[in-house]
Amino acid sequence: MKKLSLILALLLPCSVYAQECECKTQFEWVKKTFEENDAGFEYALSNKGEAAYRQHTEAILEKIGKLEDPAACTGLLYEWLTFFRKGHIAIRPTANNLASRGGEAPNEADIIRQFEDWERLEVDVEEFRESLAGVEQPGYEGIWVSPPYTIGIKQQGDEYVGFIIEADGVYWRRGQVKLRIRPEGEEAGAVFYMRDHSAREFEKAELLGNNYLKMGFVLLERSFPQMEPDDQIEQYVRSMNASAPYLEAVNEQTLLLRIPSFSYNQKQLIDSVIHASRDEILRTPHLIIDLRNNGGGSDASYHELIPLIYTNPIRTVGVMYLSTTLNNQRMLDFANDESWPESDRKWAKEAYDTLNKHLGEFVNLGDSPVSITTRDTIYPYPKQVAIIINENNASTTEQFLLAAKQSKKVKLFGTTTYGILDISNMYFVPAPCGNFELGYCLTKSMRIPEMTIDGKGLQPDFYLDKSIPDYEWIQFVASVLHP
Repeated sequence: MKKLSLILALLLPCSVYAQECECKTQFEWVKKTFEENDAGFEYALSNKGEAAYRQHTEAILEKIGKLEDPAACTGLLYEWLTFFRKGHIAIRPTANNLASRGGEAPNEADIIRQFEDWERLEVDVEEFRESLAGVEQPGYEGIWVSPPYTIGIKQQGDEYVGFIIEADGVYWRRGQVKLRIRPEGEEAGAVFYMRDHSAREFEKAELLGNNYLKMGFVLLERSFPQMEPDDQIEQYVRSMNASAPYLEAVNEQTLLLRIPSFSYNQKQLIDSVIHASRDEILRTPHLIIDLRNNGGGSDASYHELIPLIYTNPIRTVGVMYLSTTLNNQRMLDFANDESWPESDRKWAKEAYDTLNKHLGEFVNLGDSPVSITTRDTIYPYPKQVAIIINENNASTTEQFLLAAKQSKKVKLFGTTTYGILDISNMYFVPAPCGNFELGYCLTKSMRIPEMTIDGKGLQPDFYLDKSIPDYEWIQFVASVLHP
């Protein structure tokens, strides 16, 4: 009996763990946690209706019941979350799960064998180079670089085929087909094979000037034949590929400040650029702030920008925190975090105490629904500030735009933003079996329902329509500021 009891004791934890990690059990935990703690749950329910919610949940449960691959479970969990909003939700794999998902990492020989039968295009590269040497307008044909790949693109019948010239030698080897471009009328579609050889379809393969080929998020640079560069294209590529903020002159009257991200780890870099260039900015008539593809981050990252564009008091509508035991733990964690300044830790502890007195309620931790920022100085320069925006701007970037557009100097140029701001302040909590974290939101804006942004985005003052290519936006905006 003792031996049997020991065996049962050893087996029971494994059995319990297996049950906890079944997809249906994980879904039930996600559903319960989200319903009880997400600040936008009831808001989404009131907008979309309980019947639609039940139908969506039943559809996900049906898919879970038919699930054959356990690794696909997290995709279904995320699909369930998309009912509520299109952002500020997450199912984030944990580091341990990522490391152990496939057991031991495959060795290089196994990877090479896996893809050894991949389609190939055998081309004598030297002969190919010679055939291109005298061509004035080679179009898609040529040798292109996108690290770690060097890719040749050669016309084959009515399509262009990209083949590997240089790569890692493991996932991709010389001669293997990396992409296809299929011209149709005035435009061309493309398929690009990722590192794992999965296909990504793009509606448009676009030549930017002589030296760049753009397919969705993929950008190739021509290495042969060498063509005359276009300054406007070079400026665009530099801007879109930037991983850190920078300032440069567009012309004598206009400066360009590029900020690719407001993430907190970029704050010091943003502040450094502004401080180093402050005098130049304050003596130049026009400033363009290019925020394209800036998905947000931390409000603190744009604080040093506000004084440069300020003209009148800025009104900011606050948020309400949904008070629950789980949500309030974040405040307690902040209060106990010794890396935080003492003043911030004190605020977090007071917030925790306040929230705990109102469990189940929405709580405004501010003195008023609206805060007003007033500054003593209005700088004469820059006289005009143009902020370039697009559909990939979201969250903190939209919060900055709400503040910036209150300045009499500021106009927004571009396209409508993504629209993720009303339900915010994400919090991540680990799932019981430890393979992922659930990301949901703690706060709801007090702008609701009079001025909602989620699902709508912010409109530009000057819409840059499709007849103006992306790479011309900076020069176009500069011409509006200084005709």
